[in-house]
Amino acid sequence: MHVRDLPLPAPVQEHYESEGIEELYPPQAAAVEAGVTEGERLVAAIPTASGKTFIAELAMLTAGGPALYIVPLRALAREKYETFSKLPGVSVGISTGDFDATDEDLAENDIVVATAEKVDSAIRTGASWVETLACVVVDEVHLLGSDGRGPTLEVTLATLQRRAPGVQIVALSATVDNPEDIADWLDADLVETTWRPVSLRTGVYADGDVAFDDESTLAVDAEPPGPDGDGATEATAALVADAVDGGGQCLAFVRSRREAESLARRLAMEPLADCPELADAVSELGRTETGTRLADAVESGVAFHHAGVRSSHRALVENAFRERKLKVICATPTLAAGVNVPARRVVVRDLKRYTGEEMAWLPVLEVHQMCGRAGRPHLDPYGEAVLLAEGDDDAAVAELWDRYVTAGPEAVESKLAARDALRTHVLSVVASGFADSQESVLDLLDATFFAHQSPDVDLTRLVGSVVEDLVEMEMLTAGGDAADDSAGALAATELGGVVSRQYVTPETGARLVEGVRTAAGMDPGNVTALTALEIVCDTPDMHGTYLGNRERAAMYRFASGHAAEFTTAMNDTDDFEEWLCAVKLARIVREWTEGESVEAIVENYRIGPGDLEARLERVEWLLGAADAVAAVVDADLPVFREVREQL
Repeated sequence: MHVRDLPLPAPVQEHYESEGIEELYPPQAAAVEAGVTEGERLVAAIPTASGKTFIAELAMLTAGGPALYIVPLRALAREKYETFSKLPGVSVGISTGDFDATDEDLAENDIVVATAEKVDSAIRTGASWVETLACVVVDEVHLLGSDGRGPTLEVTLATLQRRAPGVQIVALSATVDNPEDIADWLDADLVETTWRPVSLRTGVYADGDVAFDDESTLAVDAEPPGPDGDGATEATAALVADAVDGGGQCLAFVRSRREAESLARRLAMEPLADCPELADAVSELGRTETGTRLADAVESGVAFHHAGVRSSHRALVENAFRERKLKVICATPTLAAGVNVPARRVVVRDLKRYTGEEMAWLPVLEVHQMCGRAGRPHLDPYGEAVLLAEGDDDAAVAELWDRYVTAGPEAVESKLAARDALRTHVLSVVASGFADSQESVLDLLDATFFAHQSPDVDLTRLVGSVVEDLVEMEMLTAGGDAADDSAGALAATELGGVVSRQYVTPETGARLVEGVRTAAGMDPGNVTALTALEIVCDTPDMHGTYLGNRERAAMYRFASGHAAEFTTAMNDTDDFEEWLCAVKLARIVREWTEGESVEAIVENYRIGPGDLEARLERVEWLLGAADAVAAVVDADLPVFREVREQL
């Protein structure tokens, strides 16, 4: 099947041909045969680099109305926005932030790219453009099984189908164990294949050799580690150097930020390339310790990539790698689920990570996604993925083969039944006007992936219990017995409506109410920027920060010295360590508002510049939510607005 055979405008056909796309890949042809250009619903469960984006574009370009492309990450949203903007005659919008805004101007675009959270928020705030959608594409739909994003994604999809009846849904997934479950839930056809445009062989390294699943082998000349050396790191260095010497690029995955930077320093000793101009570009974007270390590595053609790196540096690294200026990226596993940075060889050095309690094996799907980054169409003759065994004995090698090489990925399982998630979405559907009784809440939940997977589970009592929680939090009113009366009327209180529209969880809303009321009763002279920041930093929606042993005593003294400004007494908290971390973050943000430099904050508080960037954004959002909550409970606390304006 050729591009010229598709029902696309001539300029679009010419655009694809100019990009070297003339004949469709087998999965793309299968999608067309399944009716993706005729408004039919589709789930495409195919490997990375097998043409999922083209399938999405076919659906959106032929839908006969506005299209929405849902992504899990902001970085991926930006990448897709740039990709779709190249389509001739197509207007594209993007929405990833400002959860309390409806962004009505998005209705003017042919395609809107947005995160699932932004779409959920737009639904809650009554955005009318949602009702006009003709096509919804969901990227990485297997994230239905993730604890954080999964419940939001499935409730959003269930609600979208109510708001835009008859909408075409196209779901793009990695290869998972149960794609037919997702297809059945969405009433969609399934295109499932392991076909790839570039062949991929996966193998295990041990004792100087890689044995691949196609029965080929690769001898690796790894330097023996020194007295303080690491055999796995030296083997990784040898595997990377071999790929680069052969004209390829490499991705190396390790378990932590520290390991990513350490491996990058080791690889920069080779060196693999000469990139002084690129190193200068890194330095110009920021001269923190992290930025300096990154620039030093980049000069030798190596980069590290993790959440502690500021977003501008991550984007520079990703673009330089795609442009083949960089030879290798040392990354934590989050890169595998993010932007498109394929390479000829992928090396997975660490297959376990620390969970807070123990070292646990990575999920099979996560490892397969890392491996799937190997092999780029039109650039690489093949792709290789190499897993490093923890030892050279046969048992260690056999375990990796059984666990990852020959094993299939896990099934996608809904996480909506988690109490916190259900509490959030029950409030949302009531506050948004989609439900006015427990019966109507249950009716909407019946359209979720959870209900599809668990038809025998009685949600009535669970929803009743969640409603009781929300009534106690002053966010819902319920007629009848909340635990037993499924037909009883439900309504959001003014507070519940604000909490839902501000896109904070009910738990965070309750903490804000508690903090605001306490602050309102304090001596006005003690209500300072630290008061506002302690309230918002000590919420479930605020990602905390690390408190090192060496700074614990200093932070305790700081908290003691400012105790009168805090809404929580030091001897009256369920988790003192967690609260002290919140105080640390409040102190960091206060210093930022007072003009302290990023470089000084990073050095003084052992926080990555990327972490600081992300925390400041969340603080700004939560200060806005706290200000809205204060208005509802009639608390005169302008401090939230004042601090927000200083960010």
